[in-house]
Amino acid sequence: MKLIIAIVQPEKLTDVKQALTEAKVGKMTVSNVIGCGAQGGYHESYRGAETDINLLDKVRFEIAVNDSFVKPAVEAIIKGARSGKIGDGKIFVVPLEECIRVRTGENGEEAIG
Repeated sequence: MKLIIAIVQPEKLTDVKQALTEAKVGKMTVSNVIGCGAQGGYHESYRGAETDINLLDKVRFEIAVNDSFVKPAVEAIIKGARSGKIGDGKIFVVPLEECIRVRTGENGEEAIG
């Protein structure tokens, strides 16, 4: 079992969701987050005050998958999120020690579904 965490551009939310659905990955948690990476942010002037904006809006996907779904899920995220420009995002794949379905008490691969 793995936990896939993907940080992507907000305008790519629909594209990533659609690509994941096509890859038969339909269970996910999505959050609006802010952060900075290689994109670096931008400089802004508002009413004469100069400021650097380096925390930009992003969307975070968290997807728990069985091992056989890791590659299709990652490929789907890349397909939906890639624009070829800096700031497209990052994908992290981390081991998932345990998963427990609260409703039934199932655990492990059965709980992920």
